[in-house]
Amino acid sequence: MMRQELSSLAMFVTVAEEQSFTRAAAKLGISQSALSHSMRRLEAKLGLRLLTRTTRSVAPTEAGERLIETLRPALEEIDDKLGLLTEFRERPAGTVRISTSKHAAQTVLMPALDKVMADNPDIIIEMNVDAGLTDIVAGRFDAGVRLGERLEKDMIAMRIGPKLRMAAVASPAYFAEKGVPKTPYDLAQHSCINLRFVTAGSLYVWEFDHEGREIRVKVEGQLILNDVDLVTSAAVAGRGIAFLVEDHFLEEIKAGRLERVLEDWCDPFDGYYLYYPSRRQPSTAFRAVLEALRYKD
Repeated sequence: MMRQELSSLAMFVTVAEEQSFTRAAAKLGISQSALSHSMRRLEAKLGLRLLTRTTRSVAPTEAGERLIETLRPALEEIDDKLGLLTEFRERPAGTVRISTSKHAAQTVLMPALDKVMADNPDIIIEMNVDAGLTDIVAGRFDAGVRLGERLEKDMIAMRIGPKLRMAAVASPAYFAEKGVPKTPYDLAQHSCINLRFVTAGSLYVWEFDHEGREIRVKVEGQLILNDVDLVTSAAVAGRGIAFLVEDHFLEEIKAGRLERVLEDWCDPFDGYYLYYPSRRQPSTAFRAVLEALRYKD
């Protein structure tokens, strides 16, 4: 196949992943018209309609889906092989893409990777902040960050942070009016601030742990949010009880704007792990990132 067709096939996968010519063109660094022309030329060459175009989005046809299933493993293998060529460079180089939550990025990744970037100017680190459970293989990420209890199967996992604790909090005014819950079961009588996962679309189920006894509680309230900073602000404003990793609330608790309850029901649990496919050979850049993130007690 001609080099131009190989390039068009890679462009096609990007369009299918982004579901937008505008986003795909920006990611590829080419004009939207050039990308559209390349896709029409590829479809004409194959004699197949690969993409269904609407005014709002682009989606692969059945033939396009079949082509993606064939292309994606091949493109991933090419990326891996190209990454290994950096072994011949005098210093680590390349892009490392990580899917992570905002909290993990702020508290673990950024502090640890600052030195990696300072010592290795040829390493580029791309973090995709996502509160959902992203498929890192489908998203073509080098690694993902998850809590230890939510690790994907068939992955290599490495601990990158300390144990964490959850915290249930509300404003002093809220507790003065509504009372203080003594056990997680009492939350049924309270207004709770729910958190919706952006990607999965489901509500977070509050999980409590006390001396090995685990309780999962589906709480109710008038407010549902999909951003942890908004959850904190709503709790400070007296909208109800919030439940997040305690780091989110420490400053507000210290300032007296929030009070903590049910602390005996919030035992420490495994913190963040970095995970990545076992079949991939780490590049020099990725190995540098691994070493920087490895948690040392």
